[in-house]
Order: sequence, then structure tokens, then C-alpha cells
Amino acid sequence: MPLKSQNYPNMACVDSEVDLWTVPLVALNVTVRKKLGLYLNPKNTVAADWTAVAEAMGFSYLEIKNYEAARSPAQAVLENWQARCSGATVGKLLSVLTEVERTDVVEDLRPLIDEDVRKYCESLKKLAEPPLQVPEVDSCVPRTPERIGITLEDDPEGAPEKFDAFICYCQSDFVFVHEMIRELEQTEYGLKLCVFDRDVLPGSCVWTITSELIEKRCKRMVVVISDEYLDSDACDFQTKFALSLCPGARGKRLIPVKYKSMSRPFPSILRFLTICDYTRPLTQDWFWKRLAKALSQPVSS
Repeated sequence: MPLKSQNYPNMACVDSEVDLWTVPLVALNVTVRKKLGLYLNPKNTVAADWTAVAEAMGFSYLEIKNYEAARSPAQAVLENWQARCSGATVGKLLSVLTEVERTDVVEDLRPLIDEDVRKYCESLKKLAEPPLQVPEVDSCVPRTPERIGITLEDDPEGAPEKFDAFICYCQSDFVFVHEMIRELEQTEYGLKLCVFDRDVLPGSCVWTITSELIEKRCKRMVVVISDEYLDSDACDFQTKFALSLCPGARGKRLIPVKYKSMSRPFPSILRFLTICDYTRPLTQDWFWKRLAKALSQPVSS
């Protein structure tokens, strides 16, 4: 029987209460995901394993067979469920585990899950808090970060600056970002890219500004994938935040770009998306045209 929300009491989160059914799976950190794998990966003739969980999540037989080759099938299923299903929440995961009669997993991991949710809620609260401002005695008009301006071309008295795409990159890939600027902005495509180091004014809260740019100011986000990207906390936050805005790739808001060979596995959270691959010599001539066309498409709701 599916788990009711009251079976998992709301957990206090800072000054308010949060329903686990509304908390996205991105709240769960690596430790919980690895422990889920330890519980569910082994083939067990008594208790349900990862295949039963995948089936309860809605994966087909062929999809489940493909996951068998993954290093941790349970983690792969969890990440892909998170990416493609808008209803993939912490509460729903606990419901699925209960449905397949793995309450032992729920009971053992619940303290870790609660701690991850608490940290996630605190991070959201920090993002929502505006930076401390000294009141302006001579001003009768409330001044918000948007009115003051956060990018170079912001008009304090007009509309905020908008972009075709936010570029998610790490510093070691900045040379390629320069090439992207030349090919997409300074050619007939005439696109407008949001490059943090170039366009954002200093002195603002990084996480708050990044969230606003991705969600409200940019139609799409281009993710420059590399080995160094995998170690970047900023890139990890930006990618997961963008995915949370468009679960299941609705609207095609997020576009992964691979411009050089990698020694480490491609991030599994992005494997369900079609990538723009600059490393394939036979398709390089079409690379910029395909990317520009994708960024020029209207955004579907």
C-alpha cells in the first residue's frame, strides 16, 4: 500500500515545517545514495532489490536490464528517476521503498535523510535571504537587488538584463568559453550569453545571483562538461538547480557540451540529455550551428 504523507511526519526545517513529499531528490547527498546501493544492489532472494524499486518507479523491463551494467544500479536508477520524473521527491522515494517492503532501509537511513533535508532547507533559506543592506535615509522607494542591478547592462530604472543562455563552466575551461563567445555572439547568430566572470557585477551573493540568473534571466543553460567540471561545487550547484527547474528535460532548458576528451565517466545525471559533442571530428563542422539553433528555439512551458 502506498505510503501516506502522515506516515512520515513533517520535519522541522529552520522556522517552518517541510513536507518530504515536496523535497526534490537533489537534497540527498552522496552518502545516502551510496548506502542505498549497499542495501539494494545485492541480489537477494528474500528482500526486494534494486530491480523491484526500479519497477515501482516506472522503469520498463528493457531499461532495468540496461542498468545491470552500471557500477551501482541502484544509484543509476535513482539519478535517472530524479532527472526524468517531476514527482521524484524524498517522500515518494520513501513510499516506493515501503511499497516493495524495504522498511528496513527506510528505518536505517531515515536519520541521514532527515539531516540531508535539513541542510537542503537551510541552503534554500540562505538563497532566499537578500544580503544585508544599510537603509537609505533619503530614499522612499524600496531598492531590491534587481533594481540596483546585478549585471553590467542592467538598467536600474528599467527591465533587468535578459540572456539567451547561462554558461556553466569551471575556470580551467575558460578558453573554450571565449571561443563560444566568438562563435555565438560575434557572428550572424547574435546570441547573448551570460558569462559569470564577464557579466556579473562583483559584491553580490554568488548563490543568490546565480539562482536568479538561471531561473529568471536566461532562457537556457549550457553546461561545459570536462574532468574539472566534475570537481566544481559551483558547477554542481548550477546543474542541479537547472535540472530542478525542468525535470524530465521539459522545455529543453539544459544543454550539455563536451569539447575535449575525458578520463572520467560522463556525469550520470546528464546522460539522459542529448549532448553537443565537439570531440567528434566528423561532426565538428555542424557543432556551432546545432548549438546556436538549440539556443535560438522558443522556450516551451
